[in-house]
Amino acid sequence: MKPKVAFFDFTGCEGCQLNKLNFENELLDLLAHVDLVEFREAMDETSDEYDITFVEGSITTPACVERIHDIRRRTKVLVALGACAVNGGINAMKNIQPIDAVREAVYGKDKYRFATLPAMPVSAIVAVDHEVRGCPMSQPDFLQLFKALVMGKKPPTYNYAVCVECKLSENECLLTKGQVCLGPVTRAGCEAICPGVGQACIGCRGFIEDMNQEAMLNILTEKGLSVDEARKRLQLFNAYEVAV
Repeated sequence: MKPKVAFFDFTGCEGCQLNKLNFENELLDLLAHVDLVEFREAMDETSDEYDITFVEGSITTPACVERIHDIRRRTKVLVALGACAVNGGINAMKNIQPIDAVREAVYGKDKYRFATLPAMPVSAIVAVDHEVRGCPMSQPDFLQLFKALVMGKKPPTYNYAVCVECKLSENECLLTKGQVCLGPVTRAGCEAICPGVGQACIGCRGFIEDMNQEAMLNILTEKGLSVDEARKRLQLFNAYEVAV
């Protein structure tokens, strides 16, 4: 039997979900190998259990916590999809401010009507089996993981910097050109798509393990940023993952 596949979204822009629908040439081939049983962006049907579940968005409310536990209980394999689900993403920037100040800024006098939590990646609440990083999630990365899961193989993982992919692609280093690039500490797997077109890496794939935070801050300040600005660059997608 084909594996039952479902997609769910939590707090986020749903850009990763839309990015899956943009596969165009590959979409029909993907669907030929699975039974898509739940995907709010594309269908109305639902299911009680799943073999592979892809989850987008960060966990930001008590209702999110309850819902992700329910999904985890009903699926065999859970995949965090995109920056928000993998490492909290831009949503986690609210964690830098007092939670009551954030609620008041968003809801005003009605702030007490809406329960909220610091933004968290899915892995902060339940076990995550695999992840696809990026904002939005990288299509080549997703395809590799999807094919591996369907074929019963181990998906690839990345714990080396985007700089490695830049060197393999023979890209000119943007740091040497004066741009503020987070490639030295950001996880690869995107094929250095941004530096490849002259756009500095902004860290949307999260940071490599044991990244040298102080060294990266020093590089950024050497490029003309203040210490505060440098910290904000590191926090853009990684405020939950890295305290600065």
